[in-house]
Amino acid sequence: MENGEENKNKRPYRMRGVAFPKAKYGVYLSIGLILLVLIILYKDSIL
Repeated sequence: MENGEENKNKRPYRMRGVAFPKAKYGVYLSIGLILLVLIILYKDSIL
């Protein structure tokens, strides 16, 4: 029973060496990209 639970928590073989960034950085990046696109699209209205 314990072996099955340990296997669920392990990453797949090919993904073990990949370092995943923290989720908060993805949130910051997506907000930044959205703001950048909106500024580019609506720069005439803002200025």
